[in-house]
Amino acid sequence: MPTILCFWLIAIAVFLVCGRGHKPRKLPPGPSPLPILGNLFQLGREKLYHKAVTKLSKVYGPLMSVKLGNQMIVVVSSPNLVREICQKYDHTFYRRLDLDASRALDHHKFSIAWIPTGKKWNDIRRLFKEQIFSSERLNASQGIRQEKVKQLCDYAHEHSISGQPLNVCAAAFTTSLNFLSNTLFSIDFAHYDSNSCKNLEEIICGLTNTMGRPNLADFFPGLKFFDPQGIRHETEVYFVKLLEAFEDIITQRLQARGASPTSGSGKSDLLEVFLDLCQHREAGWSYNDVKHFLLDLFLGATDTTSSTVEWAMVELLRSPDKKEKARAEIREVIGQGRSVKESDISRLPYLQAVVKETLRLHPPAPIVPRKADTDIEVDSYILPKDSLIVFNLWGMGRDSNLWLNPDSFVPERFLNSESDDKGQHFKLTPFGTGRRICVGYALAQRMLHLMLASLLHNFDWKLEDGIKPEDVDMSERPGLTVQKAVPLMAIPIRTSIWKSLK
Repeated sequence: MPTILCFWLIAIAVFLVCGRGHKPRKLPPGPSPLPILGNLFQLGREKLYHKAVTKLSKVYGPLMSVKLGNQMIVVVSSPNLVREICQKYDHTFYRRLDLDASRALDHHKFSIAWIPTGKKWNDIRRLFKEQIFSSERLNASQGIRQEKVKQLCDYAHEHSISGQPLNVCAAAFTTSLNFLSNTLFSIDFAHYDSNSCKNLEEIICGLTNTMGRPNLADFFPGLKFFDPQGIRHETEVYFVKLLEAFEDIITQRLQARGASPTSGSGKSDLLEVFLDLCQHREAGWSYNDVKHFLLDLFLGATDTTSSTVEWAMVELLRSPDKKEKARAEIREVIGQGRSVKESDISRLPYLQAVVKETLRLHPPAPIVPRKADTDIEVDSYILPKDSLIVFNLWGMGRDSNLWLNPDSFVPERFLNSESDDKGQHFKLTPFGTGRRICVGYALAQRMLHLMLASLLHNFDWKLEDGIKPEDVDMSERPGLTVQKAVPLMAIPIRTSIWKSLK
C-alpha cells in the first residue's frame, strides 16, 4: 500500500510540474473525458467504431475531439475540413497510428501501410506504382483477369444448374485471390469450394478482424509489453501462416533460377521483379522485404474487393429496379455473343454509378486515420501534435447535409455528376486522398467493375427462397474493413446471353 501511495504522489507531482507553463490549447469540442480512461465508455457502447464516432459527431459537430487513454483523437466529418487539412497539412501526416498489432514480426518496419513517410516509403511506393499498378502492367495483365472472371462465371453457372445459392463474397474472394496469386506467382492459390481457399479466406479475414479490434495497448502505451488482449500474438499467428506460404514459393523459385542461371525460372511474373531487386544490392531490398510486401498486397487487394462486390450485389437485389437498369445498360452496350471486357467499362456509366454509390454507403475503410507531426490549426481549433486525425468516410457518406436520402441506394445521384472516387472530391474518398491514397486504386477499379458487370451480364439473380428484399440482413461486423456480417447467398439464373457465350 505505501508503494502504491508513493507512486500516485509522484505521478501527481510530475503532472503539476510539467503542466505549468503550457498555454491552454483550444481543442475541438467533444465529450468530457474521464481521468485515465478518457472517452472509452462513450465509444465502447457501439461495437462498430465508425458508427460510434458518427453518433457522437452529430452531437459535437464535424470537428470533434475525443480521448482514448493517452491518445487524443480528432474526428473530421466534413468534406470541406478534410480538403483544408489535406491541402494545407498533408506533408505533416508522415505516419499512421502505430497499431500494436502491426508490430507482429516487425511488420510495421516493412509495410507501406505503417512505415513513416520517407526514403524507404517513397521507394516502396515507387515500386508499387511502376512495377505493379502502372497502366502498362495492368493492361498487360488484362488476360489473367478475364480468365479468372470467366472461371467465376463458370462456377456461378454450376450453381444455376443445381439451383443452389452462391456465397457471393466467398466466390469473389477466390477470384480476387487467384488473380493476385497469378500476377505474383503464376499459380492459382485456391479453387472454388476447396479447403485451401477456405483456409486462406479464414486467415486473411481473421487478420483484418483481429487487427481491427479495439486494442487497449494502442491507447495505453504501458500495456504494449503485456499485450493484454492477445491481439498482437493472434496477429503474429496469422502472419506466420502467410509468410511461411510465401517462403515456400520464394525458395522454389530461387531453386529454379539456380538450376538454370542463364534463362532463369522461365516466369515473367512480379516475383521475378522482386527477386531481381534482391540480387542487386544497391537497390537495398531483402527477401524479408519481399515477404512483407506480399503480405501487404494480399491483405489490401482480396477481402476489400470481394466485400465491395458483395455489398453492390446485395444493394441491387434489394432494389430490383436498379438491378434491371444496370443489366439493361450492359445488354445494350455488350450485346450477346461476347464477354464483358475492361475496355467496355467506360461505356457503362450506370454501372460506374452503382459502384460509386456502393462505396459511398459501404466504404471498405470506413475511417482513415493519420497522425499529425506538428500542431495544426483548423477552423480556429488546434489539432495537437501526435493527435490521431480520423477522416470519417462512413459518416460523411451518410450525412443528410451532403446527400439527399443518404441511407437510400440511389446510383442515379452520380449520373452526370462531377463527383468521382479518386480522392479529389472530398465527399467521396473511399480509397483515401493525398500522398497516402491507396496505391492499388486502379487495380481495384478494374476488378470491381469487371466482376460486377460479368455477374450481371451473364445471369439474373434472386435471393434464397423465402427471403424478401426488405428482410435481407444488412448488419456489419467489425474489422479493418467493413464486412457484411451475414454472407449474401444468392441464386444465379441462366440467361440467353450465357447460352450464346457457351
